Amino acid sequence: MRWYVEVIKKYAIFSGRARRREFWMFTLVDIVISFVIVGADELIGTEYALGTDEVFGGGLLVTLYGLAVLVPTITVTFRRLHDVDRTGWWILLALVPVLGWIVLLVFMVTNGTPGNNRYGPDPKLSEHPYVPTA
Repeated sequence: MRWYVEVIKKYAIFSGRARRREFWMFTLVDIVISFVIVGADELIGTEYALGTDEVFGGGLLVTLYGLAVLVPTITVTFRRLHDVDRTGWWILLALVPVLGWIVLLVFMVTNGTPGNNRYGPDPKLSEHPYVPTA
C-alpha cells in the first residue's frame, strides 16, 4: 500500500524515475481496488448506470475511480520509462494494439539503468529500504 500512496502523492510529477517495484506495486493495488469497486458497483446496482453493456462493464464507481487514478497512472508510467532511459512519450505505444503493449510490457519489466541517467539518480540507490512496523 505504501507504493500506491507514494504514486498518488506524486500524481502530477512527470520528472524523475520510478523503479520496477514502485510501478508494479501501484499496478497491483490498483487492480485489487478496481475489483473491489466493480463488486461494489454490482452490489449497489450502478454497474450499468452509464448505459454500458455486460461485455465492456464500466459501472459508475469504477469509472469514477478510473478517472481519479488516470493521471497518477500516466505519471508513474512516464517515470518508469525514464528509469529504463526512455522518454515518457514511449507511452504512446499503448495506442498500438498488441505489439505496442508488448513493447511497453518489456520496458516495464526491464531493470532500470544503474546509476544516474539523463532523467535523474538511480531510485534504488537514493531510496531508504522499507522496514515494516510491528
